[in-house]
Amino acid sequence: MNDKNNNDRKTSGGGKDGHYARLRRAHRAANPAEPSDGRILLYGLHTVRAALQNPARKPLRLLATRNALARLELDDETLARCQPEIVEPKAIDRLAGEGAVHQGIALETMPLKPKRLDALGAVDLVLVLDQVTDPHNVGAILRSAVAFDAGALITTARHSPVESGVLAKAASGALEHIDHIEVRNLAEALETLSAAGFQTVGLDSEGPAILEKTVSAQKVALVLGAEGKGLRQKTRETVNALARLDMPGAIRSLNVSNAAVLSLYVARRAMLESGKR
Repeated sequence: MNDKNNNDRKTSGGGKDGHYARLRRAHRAANPAEPSDGRILLYGLHTVRAALQNPARKPLRLLATRNALARLELDDETLARCQPEIVEPKAIDRLAGEGAVHQGIALETMPLKPKRLDALGAVDLVLVLDQVTDPHNVGAILRSAVAFDAGALITTARHSPVESGVLAKAASGALEHIDHIEVRNLAEALETLSAAGFQTVGLDSEGPAILEKTVSAQKVALVLGAEGKGLRQKTRETVNALARLDMPGAIRSLNVSNAAVLSLYVARRAMLESGKR
């Protein structure tokens, strides 16, 4: 992450549902192997196991090799949600695409619908992404967020990846264990979080203080920007504080997914210490 500033981009009209449909069409154009009726293809043992165990997920078609089905280790009741079709690995290769590490199992399903900010429950730590678009990074961030018990991942309706097999595989099942909240205006969402008692902290390599000295509340929203661009100017102006990760070495920035896991760890420790004072 670095401290380059970008002008805040205005959102276009058309409504949230219409915009989400456009994102799905663009995603399908880039991923022709996926079905065209809105469903997505999840693959990999951890990803598929977690999806089948999630009551909010609508499974449609489960394809597996005999070996992969045995390794899935699900009870009969869970498997009954979607009767498996036993196939050869090449059948999944054709669906998942070249290079996909599917481990012999794939699930066609409908994507989970993002929630609204007013659906945020009683949580004390959330992650906010300011136009982070790479699905590998977002998937890795989801995995870290679940590991550190973050209550939600908040993204913008525009300039964020839609749910896909690539994102879900990188998340390794975490997609099913955290709320995804989608907002149209990030600055307004940050103001809403602040009014709800969250300390909103933007991560910036040139922040005036290190993160552990900045976190001072029992409810924290960590805000991370896209690689190369960092936080947008409007975002920087809206957060309660800017902070940096303490990195004494020659390289002063990290990949956004690495920055996320480190900032989650630091914030959790700082929140614990703050609660003791």
